[in-house]
Amino acid sequence: MNQKIKQLSGVVLGILLLIGLDQWTKRLAVAHLMGKEPLVIWKGVFELRYLENRGAAFGMLQGKQGFFFLVAIVVLAAAVFFFCRLPYSRKYLPLGLCVLGIVAGAVGNMIDRISQGYVVDFLYFSLIDFPIFNVADCYVTVGAAMLAILIMTYYKDEDFAVFSLKKGGANG
Repeated sequence: MNQKIKQLSGVVLGILLLIGLDQWTKRLAVAHLMGKEPLVIWKGVFELRYLENRGAAFGMLQGKQGFFFLVAIVVLAAAVFFFCRLPYSRKYLPLGLCVLGIVAGAVGNMIDRISQGYVVDFLYFSLIDFPIFNVADCYVTVGAAMLAILIMTYYKDEDFAVFSLKKGGANG
């Protein structure tokens, strides 16, 4: 049980650190970009540009704050279940880090939605005219992509038995 407490404390600390970094970068964007011309970092490639996003990823579902709140609650509930069942071993560390990033990103953006009614976005790849995004979006995107790659290449079906709800499962 001591290992599980140590593992969960590390997860909470990691999530708080990532959320802190996300919120700090958003505050910097508000302070230095809001109401100003975009800050060109690499002409024709990348710039910092302030945007208030009232939708989901890439501006979809504008004004559906209740929906986003419910999705965040479901993600958090799934994460709590996941981390309570996750074995304390090196084998599952990559899986845990992916979920940690997804949770931190979801919570980081939810903080904005609850406190402001919108999410602050500011990273823009003008080279490909990619939608403006933020650090929390990076956590979710990289975490989900790495999770998919790990599931397809590294983990086997039997590695997921620890998450089974069936009696007689790895933790059941």
